[in-house]
Amino acid sequence: MHNVPSSIPATRRRVIIWMVSILVPMGIALIGAMIWLWPSGVHQELSLDDPYGTTESFAVESGSVTSVAANACEDASDTGSPTDVQVDIECQTAQVGTDSGTYDVEIPVQVSASSEVVRGDNVKILVGEDLAETGVFVDFERTIPVGLLAALYAVVVIVVARWRGVRAIGGLVLSFVVLFGFMIPALLEGRPPFWVGLIGSMLIMLVVLYFAHGFSLRTTTALLGTFIGLLLTAGLAAWASDSAYLIGLGEEYSYMLASVVPEIRLSGIVLTGLLVAGLGVLNDVTITQSSAVWEIKAAQPTISPRNLFAAGMRIGRDHIASTVYTIAFAYAGAALPMLIVVSLYDRSMLDTLMSAEMVEEVVRILVGSVGLVLAIPITTGIAVAVANAVAEPTGQISRATEPQVH
Repeated sequence: MHNVPSSIPATRRRVIIWMVSILVPMGIALIGAMIWLWPSGVHQELSLDDPYGTTESFAVESGSVTSVAANACEDASDTGSPTDVQVDIECQTAQVGTDSGTYDVEIPVQVSASSEVVRGDNVKILVGEDLAETGVFVDFERTIPVGLLAALYAVVVIVVARWRGVRAIGGLVLSFVVLFGFMIPALLEGRPPFWVGLIGSMLIMLVVLYFAHGFSLRTTTALLGTFIGLLLTAGLAAWASDSAYLIGLGEEYSYMLASVVPEIRLSGIVLTGLLVAGLGVLNDVTITQSSAVWEIKAAQPTISPRNLFAAGMRIGRDHIASTVYTIAFAYAGAALPMLIVVSLYDRSMLDTLMSAEMVEEVVRILVGSVGLVLAIPITTGIAVAVANAVAEPTGQISRATEPQVH
């Protein structure tokens, strides 16, 4: 960061120097902690078998469905259901053309019942010498539609948010670099999950906020509020994961991870997940609160700090009311198949929520919600103090000359 120009009023200079004196040591500490926790590369020796179970004599190929024939299933009621409900399902046989030839492929009844295969669909099939001219259905090929959707997402964000949208997408890419380049390898090598989660989350927020919103006192205010919210969330997550006995064995992937890396602490993975899960919403509320306070001060230059805080908190309370159930619905939507399955068990709702399958989601919602709720008054208070300190003698904050921290 450059020296603060002498043309900036003394009060503004003091605020900028104060914030720089906090952020620079904090940034250096984060980088030092990341170096301390940096994976040695041992994780690269870890691997899982091919998920399709292929060997040298078999291969997975992509191809296009050239024709589909429907035929009666040998036992239409045999769908794996534990009930005696009769299900009227047609089985499908597809011809799939690949670079190596054309193959007859039986479509699994579970697939055809959910999404009927039609001519022109792109699929992945297992082929080999022992299978002759037949293939085994593996999965659908999704590269093109998902790629188009990603392109549409980028275009919409850039068109609406313009240059800031470009920077936001860039910040998102950099945050995934931190996640996959540092956090996941460090966890695989047995680094302390609490510190990996906390340091990694802070680094992600440092990158995303400044990259997307620029270097300003408004952004710095949001960053300080985010850091404090993360510290509170980390402490609460550490207590909750221990007190609620979150051992991390609520899903299939946890058992798979434990088999590959026996020394890994799955409860620690849960703890790190609690921190990462709330990053997006926490970032949202802190930057919104900081911007709201700045805009209120600009619109009402003579407003008192007390009234400015009250006005900011009125916006914050609306944000709390909407964000809390936003988190709950987001997790519920992601875990909907699991919710449906556990609801079929013959047990009470409380027992269902406290089960190993569900309790991690419940604790994740509660920890994330508490962290973001506490971050709102903290960020609002910091924003009020900074906005009043850097205002002109008339109380006005100029949007065009908002003090920049370079």
